[in-house]
Amino acid sequence: MSAGAEEKKAAGLILALVIAGTLVRVIGSAEAPGGQIGYKMAGGARPERDSVAAQAERVGRPLGPGERVDVDRAPATELLRLPGIGAGLAARIVEQRESRGPFGSLEGLARIPGIGPSVIERIRPHATFSLLARPADTPKSVPRIRINTADEEALARLPGIGPSKARAIVEDRKAHGPFRTLEDLGRVRGIGPATLEAIAPLVVVP
Repeated sequence: MSAGAEEKKAAGLILALVIAGTLVRVIGSAEAPGGQIGYKMAGGARPERDSVAAQAERVGRPLGPGERVDVDRAPATELLRLPGIGAGLAARIVEQRESRGPFGSLEGLARIPGIGPSVIERIRPHATFSLLARPADTPKSVPRIRINTADEEALARLPGIGPSKARAIVEDRKAHGPFRTLEDLGRVRGIGPATLEAIAPLVVVP
């Protein structure tokens, strides 16, 4: 299946979720007319229906002040809450993220067709990015991470590292001193040649 077909399918699923949730709420409100007691099954009623309704309700709820969405990790249903992002753009963001890797910044998000300066400015107060873009998609203005001075949070954003390996890097650095070459990182458990190759353009050693 082509990327365009996948994108249309994802957008259709998102719209179906919203419509289904709306219908469920309408039907649910009519189940127990005034003066009657609605029957509820033991163990909780209709968990699948309730889940759909809950997701649909969240999609329709605007983001509050200070509330942010992690564009590098959030599902399409959460991306829909960003101002200016509809079902088509949400599906396109997920498809691009899966095929080309995380965005890393608002500048990286601009690679999505249909997301221009006006959309970028609308989502700026509500968007956050927890990962680094792949080297080919990294803006030249983004500084590289210094392995010997970066804290755990900065190291964790490197592809293939994450919180546990970032902690291991810092602990190894304290125990054995600074890394003199990129290959020295290989002494940290779980960091192999593939990871070193992925982070090479994004770090500075020593």
